[in-house]
Amino acid sequence: MKNIMLSDGEWKIMKLMWEKSPRTLREITLALEPETGWTRPTIHVMLKRLIAKEAVKVDEGTRIHEYYPIIKRKDVAPNETESFLNRVYDGSIGMLFTALTERKKLSEDDIAELRQILDNAEKKRKE
Repeated sequence: MKNIMLSDGEWKIMKLMWEKSPRTLREITLALEPETGWTRPTIHVMLKRLIAKEAVKVDEGTRIHEYYPIIKRKDVAPNETESFLNRVYDGSIGMLFTALTERKKLSEDDIAELRQILDNAEKKRKE
């Protein structure tokens, strides 16, 4: 699979389409305008970029074009996460978790989830 990197704005559009698709330009604009203030032409340009990146396709078979994702979130998120980790924390998972835990009080569920993740990682490392 091609390594696709998304801008913050493209993430907003993709998350919307992963929730429900296909969507028309009008539907995307109506959903994002209250939060972002983006106009129809702005979103149209972003959709063209997503098409060029091979993240989105457009069905032009009808009078009103419908857009839908051709990549899955689970296929894009790991590269984005690694890029963020390297860019902000020099690749240090420890620094990331320290920053997160110092700014936010973790719930019992959060701590249990983190323990499970670490337990699974340890099992994989030993295999």
